[in-house]
Amino acid sequence: MKVGFIGLGHMGSGMARNLIKAGHNLVVYNRTRSRAEAFRSAGAVVAESPGEAAVGVEALITMLSDDRAVEDSVLGPGRALESLPAGSVHAGMSTVSAALSRRLEAAHRDKQQYYVAAPVFGRPDAAAAAKLFIVAAGPSQQIERCQPLFDVLGQKTFLVDEKPPAANVVKLTGNFLITTAIESLAEAYALVSKAGTSSLFAAPIYRNYAGIIANHQFEPAGFKLPLGLKDNRLVLALAEEAAVPMPMASLIHDRFLAAMAQNLSEADWSAIARISFKEAGIEKAA
Repeated sequence: MKVGFIGLGHMGSGMARNLIKAGHNLVVYNRTRSRAEAFRSAGAVVAESPGEAAVGVEALITMLSDDRAVEDSVLGPGRALESLPAGSVHAGMSTVSAALSRRLEAAHRDKQQYYVAAPVFGRPDAAAAAKLFIVAAGPSQQIERCQPLFDVLGQKTFLVDEKPPAANVVKLTGNFLITTAIESLAEAYALVSKAGTSSLFAAPIYRNYAGIIANHQFEPAGFKLPLGLKDNRLVLALAEEAAVPMPMASLIHDRFLAAMAQNLSEADWSAIARISFKEAGIEKAA
């Protein structure tokens, strides 16, 4: 399949390489040109712009950091929306707001294109190993069309709904649960550390983040802290729109802000644990 791929950061680079290895023909674009050039030797065509990355492709994948990056790449004159062929599908795999997902769905519909929201769960190592979990929502025929790509990128695809924003709601809610697990682990670790004992958790999410927290391995970042703050803002905005109180999300928001104030913007999002450590007196301010 000829695929346009926009966004070759920590997550997107591993995903794009897996698609190339599987035999798909990729046209890649990245704002930082050197990242895209690294794919030329692997057989990818390097585009000069987001619009060029969408010319003549059957499917377009975006894997970008936030709403603004997706809007800049897809919407507006000279962007991907203008050059994506009618009948082609855009699989938005970034973590973005449900509101943007609705806008993308409508914009593509006006151009006789299709849109599928397919955000992922997994860190960069999972992306490189093709072990992502993909949450997909959109027209069922278009999800089936994208499934060969999803099968290359992840270990399982969860089908949510015919309306793309549903996948974004699931993804944001899932990230909220992960942050509450991180906060709980941080508080538990601070307690057991001061009590002179230790604690083990068997569930994968606890096992993975418990190791990071216990060993203070917050750098290099698998998922940078400002991106976690962005997702938290999207959760709170979604909750306000639906009139759903989420006091835990507000607490996590304050943790992210405190971590940013402690100059932890380059650390992993699990570095919010350092705020609990500081409050417990087991770590000095960053």
